[in-house]
Amino acid sequence: MTTITDSPPRRAVGTRLRLAAPLAAAWLGGWGLLALLSALTGTGYPFGANDPHGGATSVLRLVPVRLGAPLFAGVLLLAAVAALLMSRTDRVRGLPRALLLGYGWTVAFGLAVVVPDARVLIILGYLPMLIIGAPFGWPPVDYADIFDWPLLARCGALLGGLLLAGAVLVWQRRTVGACAACGRGDDERGWTSPAAAARWGRWAAYAAAAIPLCYAVTRLAWAAGIPLGISGDFLRELRESGAVWAGAGLGAFATVGAILTLGLVRPWGERFPRWMVGLAGRRVPITLAVVPATLVALSVTAATLGLMSSPAFWQMGEVSLATAPMLLWPLWGPALGAATVAYHLRRRGACARCRRPWPGPVPRGR
Repeated sequence: MTTITDSPPRRAVGTRLRLAAPLAAAWLGGWGLLALLSALTGTGYPFGANDPHGGATSVLRLVPVRLGAPLFAGVLLLAAVAALLMSRTDRVRGLPRALLLGYGWTVAFGLAVVVPDARVLIILGYLPMLIIGAPFGWPPVDYADIFDWPLLARCGALLGGLLLAGAVLVWQRRTVGACAACGRGDDERGWTSPAAAARWGRWAAYAAAAIPLCYAVTRLAWAAGIPLGISGDFLRELRESGAVWAGAGLGAFATVGAILTLGLVRPWGERFPRWMVGLAGRRVPITLAVVPATLVALSVTAATLGLMSSPAFWQMGEVSLATAPMLLWPLWGPALGAATVAYHLRRRGACARCRRPWPGPVPRGR
């Protein structure tokens, strides 16, 4: 059985590809100038010792404040120049091409994974509670203290990393003669075919769903009064402080995320189920699944890197049911990323730019 896929108009695809590098250059250049201004004035650098929340799980805490702003300025401005070069020429080969690609991918990884750290994931987890509870004054927090400049800088880094990664990917494809939109060349690699992606993507999706469920079980158990992995005294402290309900919110968010992850390999991840009034039977837009899953995968990976760089993480002591799920986090981000890529490969259909069809039937989610 095959799935019907919709391809965006060819002109729209070409416009997005042409704008990838200029948009990345504009964003990186603007942010680089802000970092340069911060270096000259000595104010505005939002990481390390300047982070009011401590940044204990941020790798950037290891960078002295006096070096952080000029380092950011240099890296970002050079990345903006690299993006501009990618937008103007494809005739780069050999060592210059390797250096440009290496620098572009390194900076993109740093911005999307190293800079955000655990705080972006924490905010994503609490965001539903913050939005729903805001009209009722719960939780009793100062929203200006939560959505501050250090958090905005982390989110800006994530966006800049994604823009740069898109520009580098398009240029990398063009310089080897592949289609800039889909990456296909004359020799098709087997792992990218819909059938292959359905096989390895299924395992990745199951793993990416199981890990947050392990985390959710403990937090929801605490909310139900079950001291799973902790002492009864500690559970009483959590209930008295109200922290147990914050944990329950995170557990609920993780459960919903796990269910949505399974949608990457299930039929209802391709067409809205019948109980969704007004949408029943309609195709799920690919970007509706790919964009949020990509953001969560990057945020989880960033949080894992930040946590593992913190000495406190390695001083947790005896592993218990409360802490064991966190040890699985290094697998969560890559597994979710792989499941997202597989979903995209399985559903994207014929390329709107090069018109190359995808070989064989497109497997439906199972």
